[in-house]
Amino acid sequence: MILLPIRTQLLKKGDPLSSFIKGAIENGDIVVVSSKAVATVEGAAVDLSLLSPSKEAEEWSKKTERSPAFMEATLQELKRLRGKIVGSCRVALLTEVKPEGFPQGTILTANAGMDESNIDKNHAIGWPQDPVSSVRRLHKELGNVGVMITDSCCRPRRLGVTAFALVVAGFDPLVSLKNGTKDLFGKKMRLTTEAVADQLATAANFLMGNDSQSTPVVIIRDHGIPFSDYKGWVPGIEPEEDLFKGIL
Repeated sequence: MILLPIRTQLLKKGDPLSSFIKGAIENGDIVVVSSKAVATVEGAAVDLSLLSPSKEAEEWSKKTERSPAFMEATLQELKRLRGKIVGSCRVALLTEVKPEGFPQGTILTANAGMDESNIDKNHAIGWPQDPVSSVRRLHKELGNVGVMITDSCCRPRRLGVTAFALVVAGFDPLVSLKNGTKDLFGKKMRLTTEAVADQLATAANFLMGNDSQSTPVVIIRDHGIPFSDYKGWVPGIEPEEDLFKGIL
């Protein structure tokens, strides 16, 4: 497997994102794109100076050391994504969201996906307004490739940032092993679903970085992953089936 980072100019609203990618791809590649890059060119940035923070935003600002305006943007996005606050720390809210059309489970993410990095001063950026439409459009524009839109994330009790796939087009984001699959010692496997898209997202995120790399796209080549007609959200897991349910 080969991962190729693609540097771009500083992206802005209206930029033709697919045009920056086309010259670098080959048939059969998987194209990994940062959700913030997609949201930026689609004009989803929020001007924080235009927001009037609510009392709730003011309270969360004190607890998280984030500005009241950013907390207000987070709360508004949380409402749009049909979510709730399930925890907090010194720098962020832990939010649980279930966007319109999300097929199964929920998504745990910091600040409802909102971020102040890699966007103009006094602005915040979250996910694309309709990630499924975004990934389908990119898939159509780029041709015979797989496409995934990703975001960075944290994990329970682990220090550091990794990544996950929001939406995928052109291949199955999850692969279930056949019933009765056995390990090296002939024992039947019990956890039999591979999070293919999330693992690729994390590998790509290592090259994208999270600060000034200007690398919002990574191409994955020679991956051996079969293509399919799948185009949509990467499903989650229902809370009652989640291994971590007891800590939330």
